Amino acid sequence: MTPEVLERERPYLRGVAYRLLGSAADADDMVQEALVRGAAIDDAQTPRALLTTIVTRLCLDELRSARRRRERYVGPWLPEPVLTPDAAAAAPGPADHVGAAESVSMAFLVLLEALTPDERAVFVLREALDVDFADIAAAVGKSEAACRQLLHRARGHVAAGRRRFAAPDQQARLAGRFLGALAAGDVAAMVELLVDDARSIADHGGKAQAARREVVGAARVARLLCGLAGKAAPLGFASRPAWINGNPALIVSHGDVIHAAVVLDVALVDGAPRVVAVHIVRNPDKLGAALPLLQLTPP
Repeated sequence: MTPEVLERERPYLRGVAYRLLGSAADADDMVQEALVRGAAIDDAQTPRALLTTIVTRLCLDELRSARRRRERYVGPWLPEPVLTPDAAAAAPGPADHVGAAESVSMAFLVLLEALTPDERAVFVLREALDVDFADIAAAVGKSEAACRQLLHRARGHVAAGRRRFAAPDQQARLAGRFLGALAAGDVAAMVELLVDDARSIADHGGKAQAARREVVGAARVARLLCGLAGKAAPLGFASRPAWINGNPALIVSHGDVIHAAVVLDVALVDGAPRVVAVHIVRNPDKLGAALPLLQLTPP
């Protein structure tokens, strides 16, 4: 394959690999290896399908080893945060498939952790990226019938824990109110925007200060967040709004160093958008000097 073909497919392959692994750094490694292997193939009539097969198989190997590593991970594990396009660009996908923004949301990627590597690969390729079953079968090395069975099981697991994803404009309006309450330290106002059993989950990896366990309950979450915000500002920490993993978020920094990504999991509850979880990534290994940008939809 020519360098031009390979580079054209890089953003798409990165989206595949990130959805499979939940790690931008690992996704980049898998994509680079896939492109190196693709460069050695002279004649490919369907470059995307072939490269998808290569990157999926690399990711399956990585997923199996990652599961063993996560058994030793200190504290809650969350996906590596990535910047995504804003609400206007995060349009919902077809009704029968997972929308582009939802398919990279932290809540959704955490759900996928419960799947086997093969189930996750089939589910992501079919539901998030609308790959046909012939290409999925080639990618995972199984028959089309086996892939349909894997998809059926994966759908059942995901449906059991999945909430209705709020539209981007609904998320944006709710986030504005939420961030206003946070800036004012208004616990009562924040509680109104949270579901009763809202959770705050902090990924620290044993390398940063954060709550060691999940905080559950609207009032407790609101007090925690307002308390942290009240302490951060006098110490010179700054925060700016962003869209991370398809959800509204805050990037908290001190100088040029990012110290936290705070991501709101917004879902429709009884027809109204509410914050059901706040995901806080503090592990410096997942933040780096700058959050990488992920293209949501295939080029």
